Amino acid sequence: MTTRVAAGLGTRLLDRALVTAAARAGAPGRIRFTERQLYYELCRVLRRPLRAVPRGIPFLPARLSLPDLPVPLVRYERYEEALRRHGDVAGLLAAVPEPREPQESRQPSEPDLYDYGLPRLLVCQSRSVARMLLANDVHLEAACPVFAADDLPLDARLLTGLGRVEGATVHVLHDASVEGIALTARVRAEVSRAVAVSGAPTAPGMRVTSMGLVPRHATALRLLSRRGPARDLGAAGLPAGLGRHELDWLAQGRFAEVESVPPDRLLRAVLRLVRGPRMSGHSAWSGLRELRTAGFMTWPTN
Repeated sequence: MTTRVAAGLGTRLLDRALVTAAARAGAPGRIRFTERQLYYELCRVLRRPLRAVPRGIPFLPARLSLPDLPVPLVRYERYEEALRRHGDVAGLLAAVPEPREPQESRQPSEPDLYDYGLPRLLVCQSRSVARMLLANDVHLEAACPVFAADDLPLDARLLTGLGRVEGATVHVLHDASVEGIALTARVRAEVSRAVAVSGAPTAPGMRVTSMGLVPRHATALRLLSRRGPARDLGAAGLPAGLGRHELDWLAQGRFAEVESVPPDRLLRAVLRLVRGPRMSGHSAWSGLRELRTAGFMTWPTN
């Protein structure tokens, strides 16, 4: 087989895998997804034949054994070429637009928008991830505004709304990387500084918490990971809750992006974590009984 024929077969295989990846990324329910999410889905499609090969076969050389965490099997440049050949992809979000104008120059269309309490808020490290969550109406289903880290510092009126609700939470969604894990401390410092400057009273229990990812999440989910240059973690400001093996993983320059999580799984996880645990002991019949005694706009009792 000549090099030209082999290259042609590889191109056709990549194009067919891209069609399959686009269908899987948008399922179920026509999910909107980003270019990097489609790229990682393409890599998972191409890895499918390798899953039939068991790991740790004694007679295989060490260089042929599968890694602990899978790595992308196609370069991003080849993926972009396949994307240009394919044309429009249903569900694919456009490229991230330029940063918006400063928040202080924007006025809300509803003047009383910031007069209500705000129980939760989500800050994403990646603007692409924030746009993907907004495009799939996560902010409506979870009653949670979604922002990107580029939007920091947050509008003081948002923090005032958070201060009106006891136990309000700012969730931070970030990559399993040194910069991503350090983002939670940065957001916490920004929130504390803004609250101190505003001087507005706050309800007790407001907190800033990490939603992930961390290295143990990437390992448990077997996400596609990548490797950069080795890192010095001395001045990174990482939290104390990371294990030794996680610190070693980060020091080796490894990282896993939020966009490597399958889109449907990411949406379910964000909704579950942001909305919190559901209260048990509720059934359809108990709901109907409560509705009957609700009063206004219920059916007549006579």
